[in-house]
Amino acid sequence: MNAVLILAAKELKDGLRNRWILSIFLLLGSLALLLLTVSSAPGGTVKVSSLNIGVVNLTSLTVYLLPLIALMLSFDALIGEFERGTMLLLLTYPLARWQIVMGKFLGHLLILMIALLLGYGGAALISQLITDGCTSGWENYLMMMGSSLMLGAIFLVVGYLVSILARERSAAIGLAIGVWLFFVVLYDLALLGALLVDKEQQMGQELFSFLMLINPTDLYRIFNLSTISGGGEVSHLVGAVGADSLSLTAIIGAYLGWLIIPFMVVIGLFQHREV
Repeated sequence: MNAVLILAAKELKDGLRNRWILSIFLLLGSLALLLLTVSSAPGGTVKVSSLNIGVVNLTSLTVYLLPLIALMLSFDALIGEFERGTMLLLLTYPLARWQIVMGKFLGHLLILMIALLLGYGGAALISQLITDGCTSGWENYLMMMGSSLMLGAIFLVVGYLVSILARERSAAIGLAIGVWLFFVVLYDLALLGALLVDKEQQMGQELFSFLMLINPTDLYRIFNLSTISGGGEVSHLVGAVGADSLSLTAIIGAYLGWLIIPFMVVIGLFQHREV
């Protein structure tokens, strides 16, 4: 366990030195503050708190930004070590290969957690100070931050999978961008196209819910938007599924499956990878 913590601390120091934490914090924090300020602007009689409106807006932002940030953090975590020759040096130490993956994962997760806490947390506090200061909706906002970290963790592991499958760092970059495009953009476009084509409504609710479960970005949308009254109306896909069609247990189980299964695949492939 000490070896894992040492590797995690090393990744965290690299993140500080390479300005990853500062860059993510400034990006997420500035955009979050802008959206929260806009959300709190008066616009008639609204029964939803500004923080709940901010959760809806930030969910739409996070689902595009955070997977890309996580993939950029992790796509060369393993292939980069192989190309630089440092993986051979790491393996000369009394380290199991799963410890190397776990150490990198914890370090990168800490980078995302610190950036999210400073960015989203700081933006919420500032927006409350400069606006009406209404604290209603803090529970949903904190859940949004926690689910954002989980979404980032999933795409960190997907990035490790890209890193262990690629034979060159340049190939890993292209593969990571392709993965982001598929899960964030193309998958939902395909589902919406299927709904438009399915005029006879042959696609049942259970099948559609299952198709939503196998995409982590859709899980993120469902989890956050279904906790807010009327939040599902913002997303056509979430509205099509319905807030009550997927239980919280199913959503959390799918989250854990997306985290554990790719992680085990990465370790299995790494064990058989020649240095």
